[in-house]
Order: sequence, then structure tokens, then C-alpha cells
Amino acid sequence: MDFSSDVLTLEVNDYVATLWLNRPEARNALGSALWRDLPLAAQAIASDNAVRVLVIAAKGPHFTVGLDLKEFGGGFMAGGVDASRAVANERAYKSVRTMQASLTAIAALEIPVIAAVHGYCIGGGVDLISACDIRLSAGNATYSIREAKVAIVADLGTLQRLPRIVSAGHIAELAFTGKDIDARRAAEIGLVNSVHGENGEDVFAAAQNLAIEIAANSPLAVRGTKAVLAANDGRTIDEGLDYVARWNTMYLQSNDLKEAMTAFMERRPPVFRGD
Repeated sequence: MDFSSDVLTLEVNDYVATLWLNRPEARNALGSALWRDLPLAAQAIASDNAVRVLVIAAKGPHFTVGLDLKEFGGGFMAGGVDASRAVANERAYKSVRTMQASLTAIAALEIPVIAAVHGYCIGGGVDLISACDIRLSAGNATYSIREAKVAIVADLGTLQRLPRIVSAGHIAELAFTGKDIDARRAAEIGLVNSVHGENGEDVFAAAQNLAIEIAANSPLAVRGTKAVLAANDGRTIDEGLDYVARWNTMYLQSNDLKEAMTAFMERRPPVFRGD
């Protein structure tokens, strides 16, 4: 897979890709290199037909402390020494939209994406895991929609994607206060699916096991399931039923289905190829 980055590392093992946030010396703070390289990583993953599941994890003691304020702190306040207020505002707007697009590139992947979180998952980290399909947590994780504490409205996707994950009251509490919550509380409100062990190694092992379980299924069926789930947004139940009927009309007669039926008759595990 053709991808390189100073802040991200991409590994592929059989059908499972792992994208590591790899800036541990900065507690994986999300700087310009991350926003530039994340869509490129998504493109590389999408172009590899062998990859069926993506795990996003982090090197070092923390998943991420969020936006790199040392790098971006003054960037939103100034547009250059000769810039007018209008030009400065335009540059700030384009910067935010670029970062939003980086996370959307992850959300738009056709394959399932699993976040494996340990340590701090602050601000932009919640934006990132909100763009994933499944979130697993280590027991030592801390979550915070921190933006209100630094006089910012969360603008990279948390307030748009999180309402599809947890209830409105919980989002309002976390976003209005900027408070920290631990892994147990995150699981209680549905922010994460489950808690595994106490550290990054434990949750990464759990994420890998889950990814392997998903990857054993027909990749056509798994991608179709993700597409149908996404298509439910903004549709009535009947419209959603029509969408899945049309989807299966297109893809039901696959070699994967033939393999599933043959394997059942032969009493063996199926081996899916995704065609």
C-alpha cells in the first residue's frame, strides 16, 4: 500500500488495516500534517480491495489530546500581517472545512471502521471517533468535548455525528460543560461500545479480534450493511426498506452467497472473496 506520513502509520495484516496516530511525543495532538495526511490514508485504504476492516489506534500513552493548539492557536486569529478581516475570516473558514473534510474521508469509507481508544481522547479526538462505526475503550481512557472550555464551538463533526450515537441530553451536558468522563461513563451513555482492560494494548487486542470477526464475513454484505445503515438517515422506514431491496437486487446473486450456501451444505466455514 503506497502511503507514508510523519504522523500516521498504516499497517495491513491479512484483511485488516490499522491506522496508527503516531505522534506520541506530542500526545498525538492533531496538527496540520494529520489533517493533510488523513484523507491520503483513507484513499490508500479504499484503493486496496483486500482490506475489509480498518482499526484506528494510537501509539504512546494517549489516543489524542485533540487539536494542536500550539500550532493552530494563533492561526484562527490572524490571516497574515497584511490581511484584511475578510481575508482572515476566509482563511479560517477554509482551514476548518479542510479539517472537516479529513474526518469525513474516514466516515465515508465503505468498510467498517473501529476506533481503539486509550488515555486521553479530547476535543478533536471525539470528532475522530464519532466518524468511526464502532468505538472500543480501554479502562484508562478519558473523553471530553473540551471546546467550550477554550471558547470554541466544536466544529469538526462531534455536534453533527454524535447525535446519531448518544442521546441529546448527554451530548448537551458534555458539550456545554466540557467536562471529562471516564471509560465507564462513556460506555453507560453509549459513546463507546465496550471497555477492555486498562491500557492501549488491551483495547487494541479487542479491536483486532472484532475486526477479524467482521472480516470473516462476506465483504460485499458488510459493505452493503454499512451503506444501508447510512442510507436510513433522512429516510422514512418505507424508503429505507425500498433502498435495501434495491441494494440486494443488485448484489444478492454473488459468488459469496453461493459460497455461503455451499459451505453450509458441506458443514465447513465459508471462505469469502468479495465477488
